[in-house]
Parts: sequence; structure tokens; C-alpha cells
Amino acid sequence: MKMAKFKFYTLWIALTIILIFILQTFIKGFTDLFILTEFSWIQPWRFITSIFLHGSAKHLLSNLFALIFFGFILEKTIGSNKFLGIYLVSGILANIIAINFYSSSLGASGAIMGIIGALTILRPTMQVWAFGMIVPMFIATIIWIIVDAIGVFIPSNIGHIAHLSGIFFGAIFGLIIKIKYEKKTKAQKINVPEHLIRKWETLYMKN
Repeated sequence: MKMAKFKFYTLWIALTIILIFILQTFIKGFTDLFILTEFSWIQPWRFITSIFLHGSAKHLLSNLFALIFFGFILEKTIGSNKFLGIYLVSGILANIIAINFYSSSLGASGAIMGIIGALTILRPTMQVWAFGMIVPMFIATIIWIIVDAIGVFIPSNIGHIAHLSGIFFGAIFGLIIKIKYEKKTKAQKINVPEHLIRKWETLYMKN
């Protein structure tokens, strides 16, 4: 794929969620203003702001690791603008699904799973470290899907439905990008410049 200008959006998102977590820690009531809740339909900004919130340092660190590792790869693969679009839209759509199942939700997991879903389509055989071993990207994603699918039926504070939704939407966006790229590549291969055709005719089709 043709590389677009790299704008380090992955890094900027990581710095943003770190800063927001600091605000969450030291400003009482800050989280309550931006967390996803059952009232988010009348306060729609929460579908976006909750993507940048975290419930604990452990929650933050695990998401930061996944964001930086997978985010930089996806951003380099498809360009910064498309990467940012996948991150935000996957996170928002995952939240729209999640609010139908949870009374409240926060975290970048749905958005990050969107990144993972897109990468699974675009770079399925890329080797990644997951679950204590090195496996192809698509195998790691299958395992994550199975874990989250089982987790849906086990009471916890983890938004498994948001995770699954994020992967689904990310994979859809990845598929769209892949199809467009393949069509463009195919068109470029078939398209022969007119002057070359004329030159060929002049050289080989004279009587």
C-alpha cells in the first residue's frame, strides 16, 4: 500500500489517554462526566469520551501496550488518517453496542480491538507475541474472540461485548480498505498508457 504521511497519531492517542487518566486520578468526579452510561443517548459525547477513560492503572497499561504495538503497525500500513478513523469509529460503534448490555462502560479496548480486527484482515500472517507464544495475527485474533465469547457468560467488569464488537467493525473496515487497494492495483496493472500502445502498433503492426 502507498504510504501516506505518518503523523504519529498512535503516540498522540497514547499521550492523551495518559493525561486523561491523571485527570481522572486527581479530579474528583471527572470520570463521571465522561463515562459511558445508560443516559449516553441524551449525552452523546460520552460515546467518544469514554474511549479515552480507564478504570485503573492496570487497565491503562494493558491498553497502552496493545495500542502502541498494534497501533503503530496499522498506522504505518494504511496511513495516519485511516488509522485514526478506524480507532474512533470502531470505538464509538463498539460503545453503541455495549450500552445495550452494560449500565456503564469505559476504556479504549473497543477501539483497540478495532485496530486488531483491521490488522487481522490486512496482515493476517504477521507474527505477534500473544498468550506467551509467537503466533500469526489471525490465530491470536481467533483466540481473543474465543476468550471474549466465553467471557460474555462469566460475570466480570470486562466489556467482552465491546471487545467483540470492536473486532467485528475493525475487520469490516480492514476488508473495505483491502478491497479498494486490490481494485486499484488491478486497474493500474491493466491500464496501459496510450503512447505505449501507439508505439507498439508502429513497430509491429506495419504491413
